[in-house]
Amino acid sequence: MLDKVIDRLHDPAVYALPAMALLIVIEMLALKYGDDQDGRPGYDLRDHRASILTGIGALVSSTTLRTVALALYLLVYEYVAPWHLSARSWVTWVVLFIGVEFLLYWYHRAAHGVRLIWAGHQVHHSSQYFNLSTALRRKWAQWFEKMIWLPLPLLGIHPALVFTMHSVHLVYGLFAHTEKIGKLPRWIEYVFVTPSHHRVHHGNDPEYLDKNFGSILILWDRVFGTFQPEVQRPTYGLTKQLETFSIWKIQVHEFGNMIRDVRTARTLRHKLGHVFGPPGWKPSEDTTGHAAGGQAPAKTPVAAADGLPA
Repeated sequence: MLDKVIDRLHDPAVYALPAMALLIVIEMLALKYGDDQDGRPGYDLRDHRASILTGIGALVSSTTLRTVALALYLLVYEYVAPWHLSARSWVTWVVLFIGVEFLLYWYHRAAHGVRLIWAGHQVHHSSQYFNLSTALRRKWAQWFEKMIWLPLPLLGIHPALVFTMHSVHLVYGLFAHTEKIGKLPRWIEYVFVTPSHHRVHHGNDPEYLDKNFGSILILWDRVFGTFQPEVQRPTYGLTKQLETFSIWKIQVHEFGNMIRDVRTARTLRHKLGHVFGPPGWKPSEDTTGHAAGGQAPAKTPVAAADGLPA
């Protein structure tokens, strides 16, 4: 069993790293010598450094957690799944692609709707720039991301194929993180996640909050009502911007805020609300203009000293 785990740890995303590095340099030069949009620069070297170092840490975390998750999923695949789908069948790959895409969409929505998951996911949204290096700004707390794949081994899909397909989605995501590509032909914009769609997802403008959760396909957003076209250049980052380039603070600040809110909460219900409620949730008696269990936009980290969102 252990040999199988080790043999399956080869990650396509790792093999793509040299190409990613080259593309980041090319884009940075294009941003440096190209025209700024709206007078806003497209990158900051300190931000690039923070994103890249965060990505290296995320790779280490992912490798460790992936090893554990792969071993557990292999047990499910070998001893629980009622059948095994052949990796040589095109049907298996269709089911795999749709399954990974569907699970990623709902996990992504949950990451914006449950504060405990958002505390990790906000790392990816913390940059005030939107470029290829932003794709590398990933959380180190990836346990939820590794837990979502259980339905696929239960369907008889080998866990190694699941993680390989997820890596394909991660590599595709690099293409979606840029301002140097405008809108693409209409049929592409209708079916696939494009840089235009993903720019919306990273915007903190009210009309852009919690939109366009798709990974490769934008169809799920169209079906479930979370699609928003790009109508103006977004303002990137959190609704209360995180003014730091410290990779440690980027990773842990929202977990710290959440723990502080839990400690100061007066009832068990309030403690649970601060953990499992949406980002920005607060008790009704501490809220002005919000109903009980009120909700702030998902990109709002609870950062102020009094626990109120921006």
